[in-house]
Amino acid sequence: MKNSLILLAFLLLLVHPALAQESASAAKATISGYIRDSTSGEALIGAAIYIKELQKGTNANTYGFYSLTLDKGNYLLIINFVGYKEKVLQLDLSTNKNLDFNLVPNFIETKEVTITAERKDKNVQSTDMGKVELEVEKIKSLPALLGEVDILKTIQLLPGVQDAGEGNSGFYVRGGGPDQNLVLLDEGVVYNASHLFGFFSVFNPDAVKNIILTKGGMPAQYGGRLASVLDISMKEGNQKQYHAEGGLGYIASRLTLEGPIVKDKSSFVVSGRRTFIDLFLRDPFISPESNLAGNSYYFFDLNTKINYTLSGKDRLFLSGYFGRDVFEFKSAETGFKVRIPWGNATTSLRWNHLFNEKLFMNTSLIFSDYKFEFGAVQQQFDFRIFSGIRDYNAKIDLNWYPDIRHNVKFGGNYIYHRFTPTNAYARSGDVVFDLGKVTRFFAHDAAVYVNDEWDISEKLRVNAGMRFTYFAHVGPFTRYVEDPSFEGRFTDTLNYGEGKKVADYLNAEPRLSLRYELSKNSSLKASYTQNYQYIHIASFGSVSLPTDVWVPSTDKVKPQYGVQYALGYFRNLQDNMFETSVEVYYKEMKNQIDYREGATPDQDVRNNPDNNFVFGEGWSYGAEFFLKKSRGRLNGWIGYTLSYTNRKFPDLNFGKTFPAKYDRRHDVSVVMTYDYSKKWTFGMTWVYATGDALTLPSDRFFMSAGPPVSIEQNGELGVNNNFYILSGYNKRNDFRQKSYHRLDFSATLRSQKQKKFKSEWVFAVYNMYGRQNPYFIYFDVQGNSQDGNQKVQAKQVSLFSIIPSVTYNFKF
Repeated sequence: MKNSLILLAFLLLLVHPALAQESASAAKATISGYIRDSTSGEALIGAAIYIKELQKGTNANTYGFYSLTLDKGNYLLIINFVGYKEKVLQLDLSTNKNLDFNLVPNFIETKEVTITAERKDKNVQSTDMGKVELEVEKIKSLPALLGEVDILKTIQLLPGVQDAGEGNSGFYVRGGGPDQNLVLLDEGVVYNASHLFGFFSVFNPDAVKNIILTKGGMPAQYGGRLASVLDISMKEGNQKQYHAEGGLGYIASRLTLEGPIVKDKSSFVVSGRRTFIDLFLRDPFISPESNLAGNSYYFFDLNTKINYTLSGKDRLFLSGYFGRDVFEFKSAETGFKVRIPWGNATTSLRWNHLFNEKLFMNTSLIFSDYKFEFGAVQQQFDFRIFSGIRDYNAKIDLNWYPDIRHNVKFGGNYIYHRFTPTNAYARSGDVVFDLGKVTRFFAHDAAVYVNDEWDISEKLRVNAGMRFTYFAHVGPFTRYVEDPSFEGRFTDTLNYGEGKKVADYLNAEPRLSLRYELSKNSSLKASYTQNYQYIHIASFGSVSLPTDVWVPSTDKVKPQYGVQYALGYFRNLQDNMFETSVEVYYKEMKNQIDYREGATPDQDVRNNPDNNFVFGEGWSYGAEFFLKKSRGRLNGWIGYTLSYTNRKFPDLNFGKTFPAKYDRRHDVSVVMTYDYSKKWTFGMTWVYATGDALTLPSDRFFMSAGPPVSIEQNGELGVNNNFYILSGYNKRNDFRQKSYHRLDFSATLRSQKQKKFKSEWVFAVYNMYGRQNPYFIYFDVQGNSQDGNQKVQAKQVSLFSIIPSVTYNFKF
C-alpha cells in the first residue's frame, strides 16, 4: 500500500504542473507544424526551433512535428538542423498558427562524422545522458571491414559500448549482455542483428536515415531491456523526384530506388543488398568435380517503405524488412549435406494523427519474426534443429505540448509473443524418430507509460517518467518437473491448457533524469533508471550467434531486474566547437540467467529449456570520457571507458564472484575524418581494449589403466603413456587474452559531378599495421606419448591481418 501511494504521488507531481499551465493558457498562443527537407520532403528528426528572446525552444519529433505554446507577442524564430541552411523568421504571435518549414541543404560536399546536434549547446542544455545520435551519411567515410559500412561497428566506437570480438557486429553496453539491448527498425524489434555469424550487421546503410543509441537515462516510452535502446529509422522516400543510389564492394552489392508516388503527397523507397560469394562457387568458376562444388554462402536484405499523406492531420507509413543468411555444405565423397538458413522479418504499419496544435498521436501495428534452422542429410538419414521467436505488437504513443516548459509523452503497448526454443526432427527413410512435440512458449506483454520533460527553472530541467509493465506466460504449455536429486530425470508433468496462466508479473519502472546548468557552456546531469526484462537469451557461446535461444519469463525464470545510477559533467568549449563530457555509472542486475555447467543443446529436446538454467546477479560500474569536435575540416571524437563488470551465481564458479565474459577494463577509441579538398576525404579509427576474459583449463590429467596422474599445471604438459586427456577447471573467466588494438584508414575520392550523376571510390585498409589480435585459443597436442615427449600447448588464432578494400558508390 505504501509503495502504491508513493507511485501515485509521483505521477500527480509529474502531471499537475502541465495541467496547471494548460488551464492558464488564455493569454497564450501556439505555433506548430512540420520541419522537412526542401529537396525530398523527408522529415528532419530532431530539427531545432528556437526562440531567441526566451533562449528556449524545442525539437521536432520522429515525424518532424513540433509545437510551441508561448505568451502572445513578437518573437524571432531560428530553425536549424545540421547540414542545412539556418532559417530566421520574425513572428507576430497573436493567435494559434500552423507553420511548416522546409530547410535547404547546404550542398557542401563534406563528410563530417558528427553526432547530430540540433542545437549547438544541446550537449549542455538537454537532460540526455548516455544518448548518442548518428547520421548514416556522416559515417560513410569511416574505414570499414572489407569496405562494408556497418552501423553497429560505428556504435562500438562510442564510450560505454564494447564490441563482441574481432570483426563482430555484436555489442555490449555498460556491462549488459547481448540480449539486454533493444534493437528497433521503424519500431519493429530485430532479434538477431547480424549477418555472416556476426561479422556484418543486418542494416543496409543506404536504407537508413537516423540512428539513436540510449545507454543511460532511458525515457519511459522504452522498456523491455536492461542495457540500451538502439532506435533506427528508415528513409521515407523522396516526394519530389526519383533517385537511385548503390555500390559495389568486395562482399556485397547494393541498390536503392526512391521517388514520389503522388508528388508532395506520397513516396516510396526500396533498398536491396546481396552478397555474391556464392556466384563464384558454381560453374563455370568451379568445376563440378571440385571439393568446393555444392558449397555456398550468401546473405541478403530487402528494405521497403511507402508513405501517404491523407490530409494535413493524417499520414500513413508502411515499412518492411526481410533478411536471410543461407549456408550450404555438400561433401562430394560421402553425400553429406548441411543447410543453415536464418534471418529476420519485420513489418510496421503506422498512422500519424494530429488532434490539435498541441496533441500528436502515432498508432502502430508491428510484426516481428526471427527463425533459425539447421538441417543435415546423409543417405536416408535426415536431421533438423529449429528455433525462433514471433511477435504481434500494437502500440499507441502521444506527444502533448501544453507549454514551452513541458513536453509530455504517454501511451501504451501490447505484444503477443510466440517462442520456439530448440526443437529437433529426425528420420531414417520412412521411420520418423519420436523426439517429442514441438515445444513453444506463449506470452502476453503489456505496458503503459507517461513521461514529462519539464523546465522547472532557468537552470533546472527534469525528465521524469513512470512505466507500468505486465507480463504473463500462458498455455498451452507442459512443465517437465525435474527430480532435484537426479539431473535429467523427471518425476511429473504439468499440463496447462490454451490461454491458461502459468506465471505472471506486474511491475513499476520509475525513470528520472535532471540537468542543472552551471553556466551557459557547462552543466551537471544525473539519472536514475529502473527496468524489468521479461524475455531472455540463453547462449552456449561467448558471443551472440544465430543458435541463441530466446525464452520468456516463466514460473522458474524470473524477470531480469536492473537499476542504473549515473552522474555526469558536460562542458562545451570554443563557441561549442568542442563537446566534452565525463559520466560515471553504477548498475545492479538481478535474476541473470546462464546455462548450468556441462549443459548441451540436445538437453533442451523433450525438456523445458529453463530446467537447464542457473540464476544469479551482476553489477557493473565505470567512468566514460568523451571529447568531440563537430565542426571544421578535421573532426571526430576520442572516447575512453574504464569499467568493471562482475557476476555471481550460486551454481557457477563455486558460488564465488567472477568477471563477466565481456568485462573489459580499458576501452579507447579515436575517430577522425579530414576533408582535404572537395575531392578527397580521409578517415581514421584506432581502437584499444583490454583482452577478453576466458575460462581455460587449469590442469590436465592423463588417464590410463591405473589411477589418473596429474601431468600439467602451467600451460605445458608431458606424459609417458596416453589413452586420453581430461581437463580440470578452476576459476571462471580467470584468464585474459592479449590486449586488442587496431588502426584502420580510408580515403574517399569523389568524381566530378556530371549533371545529376555522382560517384565515389572508397579505398580502405583494415588493421593497417597487421596486429595479430586474438580471436580464440585452442590446445595443440604435439609429440608421441610412447616416446615420452608429448606436449600440449595453448595456441592463439588470429582472424584478420592487413585487409585492403575498394568500394565504388554512385548516386543519381
